[in-house]
Amino acid sequence: MSDTSSDRPGRPPSRSGARRPFAKGGNPGGPRPIPGRRPGRPPAWEGENDTALLYGWHTVGEALKNPKRRFRRILATENAVKRLEEEGLTLPIAPEIVRPSEIDRLLGPDAVHQGLLAECDHLASPPLKKVAGADLVLVLDQITDPHNVGAIVRSAAAFGVGAIITTARHSPVATGVLAKSASGGLEHVPICLVQNLARALTELKDGGMLVVGLDSEGPADIEDTALRAPLALVLGAEGKGLRQLTRETCDTLARIDLPGVIKSLNVSNAAALSLGIARRALKRAQ
Repeated sequence: MSDTSSDRPGRPPSRSGARRPFAKGGNPGGPRPIPGRRPGRPPAWEGENDTALLYGWHTVGEALKNPKRRFRRILATENAVKRLEEEGLTLPIAPEIVRPSEIDRLLGPDAVHQGLLAECDHLASPPLKKVAGADLVLVLDQITDPHNVGAIVRSAAAFGVGAIITTARHSPVATGVLAKSASGGLEHVPICLVQNLARALTELKDGGMLVVGLDSEGPADIEDTALRAPLALVLGAEGKGLRQLTRETCDTLARIDLPGVIKSLNVSNAAALSLGIARRALKRAQ
């Protein structure tokens, strides 16, 4: 198959000792500063905050459509507010009107924010028993890169995945770069946080779910593997793959055979490919 891993998805809404994202201080005429990092520290705040920080048109726009999102603060440019009004999106709280440079200062120059930045509460983690009722779920085994996890969330939303299951530890917080990479997918795919992944997989199996781990040592290509609903696809971290106990707990392992010269995929690409194959298999089995 290929490496099917990545790097980290959502942490509980609050953590002791959690640091906050934005820099203190600021221009006298600028927006009220959000509590944050020490002066001079780079704006690499993802995963260090007890609130979700969302930026960009699709990310914030989908959050505004989600009645479960509780907004604490919204920073927006005049053009962004005008566009929101034209799209019929209602702001739940009054925005702070700022220049684009103010959001650049808070997020860093590389963040593509499109004039929108929101500080929100994290979405609640649903109980495992609730998400186990879905026909298709994804399980992430210590995937820690927020870009990869965000891309996986986006693919999961596109393929109608019922939930993403991951551990509360060794996974990135659903905020910042992860949320931006998910492009609004966080509002449509709940992230279920568990303490012990092997126990969670066993519970899924006991409930009748088929648990298939993606692994380069799998006995057959995923396209040749018998798939049926309810189905859980398990992906491991790039380079490391599935942990031993995770592999042993799966019902079966499957690989992704690639016809080209390169024989491995980025974990987010592997997730999208396997989800497409799974969806077609489940449709045929109906």
